[in-house]
Amino acid sequence: MFKGGNKFMKNLVKKCICILIVGLFLMTTNVSANQITSNGSKTQENNKVAFSNDNIKITFTVKEIRAYDKIDKLNDPDFYVKLNIEGQKVKSKTWKNQKYVKEEWSYTFDAPNDKENINITIELWDQDIGFDKLCDLTKNNNNKKQDYAATIMYNIPSGHWRGSDYIDPESIIYDESGYGRLNGCDDHSYNFNDRDCELRFDITQTDIDGDGIPAWVETNIYGTDPTVNDTGRDDDNDGVPIEWEYKWGHLIYHNWWNHTWEHYWFYNPFVWEDHANFDIDEDGLDNIEEYKTSKWGSDPYRQDIFLELDQMEIGPNENSEYLSELSKDMLRDAYGKRNILFLIDDGWMGGGELIPFNESTPFEDLQTYYYEYFLHKDYNNWRKGAFHYGMILYHTETASGFCFPVWIEENVTFDSFAIRRTYCDIQIYKFRIVNILVLKSINRHYRRSFIYASSIMHETGHILGINGGNTPGCDNRYTYFPWQRSWWKWRHYRSCMNYGYVFQIVDYSDGSNGKNDFNDWARIDLRLFQG
Repeated sequence: MFKGGNKFMKNLVKKCICILIVGLFLMTTNVSANQITSNGSKTQENNKVAFSNDNIKITFTVKEIRAYDKIDKLNDPDFYVKLNIEGQKVKSKTWKNQKYVKEEWSYTFDAPNDKENINITIELWDQDIGFDKLCDLTKNNNNKKQDYAATIMYNIPSGHWRGSDYIDPESIIYDESGYGRLNGCDDHSYNFNDRDCELRFDITQTDIDGDGIPAWVETNIYGTDPTVNDTGRDDDNDGVPIEWEYKWGHLIYHNWWNHTWEHYWFYNPFVWEDHANFDIDEDGLDNIEEYKTSKWGSDPYRQDIFLELDQMEIGPNENSEYLSELSKDMLRDAYGKRNILFLIDDGWMGGGELIPFNESTPFEDLQTYYYEYFLHKDYNNWRKGAFHYGMILYHTETASGFCFPVWIEENVTFDSFAIRRTYCDIQIYKFRIVNILVLKSINRHYRRSFIYASSIMHETGHILGINGGNTPGCDNRYTYFPWQRSWWKWRHYRSCMNYGYVFQIVDYSDGSNGKNDFNDWARIDLRLFQG
């Protein structure tokens, strides 16, 4: 992701050199789709099996839709998707009054007999009275409404695509939003309403053995049996199976000299590669961890944050509830605009334990909770290197929210936090009129969800590297109220890391608000928990 001028220019020079080297390599070796070492030998040109579209059906699946901007002034949007597949126009169902569409929708069609590549245009619309509105899914730098749609070229033999969405880890102008994900915020339109939305999708085709690898690839590239399911197969013992290396280890590029589209397979499932040390997107997850979290949507070329959140049981006389889905959606929106996937495991990913109720948790118990509920009494638990850790407790003897160190044998890690439920719940009623005006809602559930989302984002900011030492407006106890001098000094620092905004904003600042503002987004380091 873009993190500032100096770093960008350095990366730009490196990438230009890398692309030049790769281009010369491709010219001299004539790399094509049928050239890869399989079991120690190359598939020769004269052994290539001819491609045939017979009996191949292709399925386009909408997996999720999210609205980042206010699409409809009065209600949540009425989304529907339009596809144009080589001139064939298709319209999805309409999801009424939904800001977040989590129901999948699919369309299946026969592969054309005379083409290896097909063009697909993807449009997202909001149905409205009088006229429907086109929503933004792409890097729309010219602010032209016709550029809101995404266009991709799907290659039937390889089962991969390129265009508005693609894989290319060394591209200068790369796909920031990730493979199979479109994001209208790719043009960095964070601070104005551009009808920005996110759409996650997938394209699959007929696959007899069900391993997700097209028969043509198995026959011509890997030399495997297209009738045998190879899921989980790891011939080179490098920690990632063949189906993961297939999905993420291939790019389609344009050969400018021959005016043809060609293929480059940069991960080889039959040759050991150091995936345990590959972290291309610099999010702290190596490729093995990216594989283990792939079922939850991780992408090795787009940053991911996974947070296990354990919650204390509701007390017998307590009038409260567990973290809401709305809180999790608010957090996903905040990070998702910046093309960071943020997912909370509160039970649906194998973690998310319920901690027995305790009226007051002493600080020394936190270490025990971490060991028992996060690591499950296993210091080598793989989640320690892939998930951050947080807890929502009833009451603590320390602050209302705080990070804490954990000792693992002789090492210390500072990647955990706790939030006090008694403090957050009281904020719903404290300064009620002001909170209703600021959050523009009288709905108690919405205000509670907002308060918890802001608290979690604040503590997560600390474990990602934002603190009072590098950001003077962060955690300053004299910024709570306008009658405090520091409130006026740091009022432009509009971030949940500023105590003056901690329950009013679910976002970090980007440094664009004037004097004494800070760019939190440029400061976060997703790799800190690996240190």
